[in-house]
Amino acid sequence: MEKGTPVNTPVEPGGKGLSVREVTLSYGGAPIVREVSLDIPHGAFTMIIGPNGCGKSTLIKALARGLKPAGGRVLLHGKDLWTYRGKEAARHMALLPQTPVAPDGITVRDLVRRGRFPHHTLLRQWSPDDDMAIGFALDRTGLADLAEARVSELSGGQRQRAWIAMVLAQQTDLLLLDEPTTFLDIAHQYELLELCRELHDEGKTIVAVLHDLNQAARFASHLVVMHRGQVVAEGPPAEVLTSGLVADVFGLACDIVPDPRTFTPMVVPHARFPASSSPGAA
Repeated sequence: MEKGTPVNTPVEPGGKGLSVREVTLSYGGAPIVREVSLDIPHGAFTMIIGPNGCGKSTLIKALARGLKPAGGRVLLHGKDLWTYRGKEAARHMALLPQTPVAPDGITVRDLVRRGRFPHHTLLRQWSPDDDMAIGFALDRTGLADLAEARVSELSGGQRQRAWIAMVLAQQTDLLLLDEPTTFLDIAHQYELLELCRELHDEGKTIVAVLHDLNQAARFASHLVVMHRGQVVAEGPPAEVLTSGLVADVFGLACDIVPDPRTFTPMVVPHARFPASSSPGAA
């Protein structure tokens, strides 16, 4: 496995953060992820990239306690994730799944309220802290004026921000996002990723699955590259994203050049056919 120089703070035994040790994952059939070991740097904005079917979403599901490993262990702050009770784990990390479904007729405020459930017990029900957390989440995502609107009435970008507000209301230091830009138009994709970067700058550890290599390189502080159920590279985008890796993992011939705006790596695909000999050319 290729490694760049680690950014932020790597996971240490007993320390903060998420890690997997020799993890194998399946849905009852052939393994989708095979004997993967990985540390998620505490305080990083980690993007997991790779071709379709490589195990990205399966891995993040296991990190979020949604899929129990067939082998190996997932560790949260140095402790086996499956020794936590469900609500206890949810007070440490929040997951935004790939295709969340809101109940019919639910308002934005009521959706965001659901992020407070992990903090409630038989002895501790609703409190002013819950109202403050919801107000902060609505303000932070720019949805305060839409709090009483129905989620079904929102635009795609607004709806995704409502889901982000729900996980923010959960008040965890660790956010797991499975393809958060899916179904968003390009402007809303960048709007959402800018929000995630701001949350990271404010101290959140964020792990996201993403398809777009240039977006991943622009926003991530740490890249994890998966291929055929394995982690094949990880580290800072400038060290990880090379033309050789893109060719080997994604089957795409390309050049890697500096993004003219951010100077992060930018993938420029080679033309499959020269302009003068493209199919249909006169």
